[in-house]
Amino acid sequence: MVALIVGILLVAFCVVACLPCGLAWGSEIITCLKGCSPVLAAFLGIISIFIGFADIKDKKEARKEELAAQQAEAAEKKGE
Repeated sequence: MVALIVGILLVAFCVVACLPCGLAWGSEIITCLKGCSPVLAAFLGIISIFIGFADIKDKKEARKEELAAQQAEAAEKKGE
């Protein structure tokens, strides 16, 4: 609940800061976004790569587990 209230307050502050009749920080915010966007893009790209590697690893492990389960099932049927 507290996080929701803080989030709403921060969004409201952002809107007031960008408005020309508020703090009029619009041009400074655009400058900051222009400077931060390449760094943010690189950071998000690195995170996406790590998530992709983890997904590939999980799929390989799932395939191994599925194969082991099939082999165990076949051995169980063979033993009956």
